[in-house]
Amino acid sequence: MTGPAVVQAVEVTAEHAAGGGRARTLFAPAAGGLQLGRRIVDVPAGAYLDGAGAPGGELWFVVSGAGRLESSGHLGLPVGPDRAVMIPPGTRYRLHAAGPDLHLDAVALPAAAPPGGPGAAGTSAGTDAGTSPDAGTSPDADAGAGADPAGPPVAADLADCAAETTGDRTFRVLFGPARGCAAATQFLGEIPPGRAPSHSHPYDEVVLVLAGSGVLHLGDDGAAGHQLIPGSCVHLPPGQPHCLENTGTSTMRVLGVFHPADSPAAKIAATQDP
Repeated sequence: MTGPAVVQAVEVTAEHAAGGGRARTLFAPAAGGLQLGRRIVDVPAGAYLDGAGAPGGELWFVVSGAGRLESSGHLGLPVGPDRAVMIPPGTRYRLHAAGPDLHLDAVALPAAAPPGGPGAAGTSAGTDAGTSPDAGTSPDADAGAGADPAGPPVAADLADCAAETTGDRTFRVLFGPARGCAAATQFLGEIPPGRAPSHSHPYDEVVLVLAGSGVLHLGDDGAAGHQLIPGSCVHLPPGQPHCLENTGTSTMRVLGVFHPADSPAAKIAATQDP
């Protein structure tokens, strides 16, 4: 994938996995293009989903529901709305839904480049249907399994993240270089009704619309437009001129993840105000 793209989560076929959970792939890493992978994960109340962190780790955000995340050698971590979780590379886990149904966003990060060679694009190792290395088992079921060398999953609550402003828009960084993640930045942004000038960023970014409706304008003149609704997912490659317009009457809520890590307010060259 080498250019901007928009997909609607409701249009993607669900991939069912052992335990009753399911994952819907919105974007997958592609050579020469997007380095991030994005899935929407749904776990019905009383069900679970087994998996393992991508080669570069994963950044999750719980949209709705509640449950518990168990990982190898670590105590269960409660998960609920507006809680973000960073999954270390390769960490095996089991995600339980306590009810109501658990609904979350999961972004796979690219693996770090090994010395003298390029990095492998991040892929989800454990939430593709039928491919979990421990499907149907507990993360600690294997004899001798201990704590993952990379450490346990780490949580961040939106309410604990400081609000920052750029123009008339507000964002909160959940994970980033100053918040425990050197490889990528995860943030939640709030866009009031209206349209900002076109701008571009120096990083590769995926954006998920959580609430509200609007239009994604592409190009320096913003002539190309794509309708956005809750569940819309956007890929913006580095340098792509764009702006998000909130065409509704309430605040639009968006979840963004970009790589390499930077500030959500970072722009290329002398573009307009955000």
